[in-house]
Amino acid sequence: MAHEVTMDISTKFLLHKDVTIDVKKDGRKLGTALISKGNIEWVPAGNSVNKKRLSWAKFAELMVAEGKDVRIG
Repeated sequence: MAHEVTMDISTKFLLHKDVTIDVKKDGRKLGTALISKGNIEWVPAGNSVNKKRLSWAKFAELMVAEGKDVRIG
């Protein structure tokens, strides 16, 4: 089954509020991605205290190193 992904975009541009993306699989929440101008963060399901943070540069490095190649379009 595909993942269920929902987004909360309150504004067109990222100013001072993160874009919030909730991710679920088989009806269970995997976590929430928080996207801002400065970084990307991951809040695992069931964790209300700590989140994981990567700068955009580190995220790009991780995707190049670990991401699966898929053709565009």
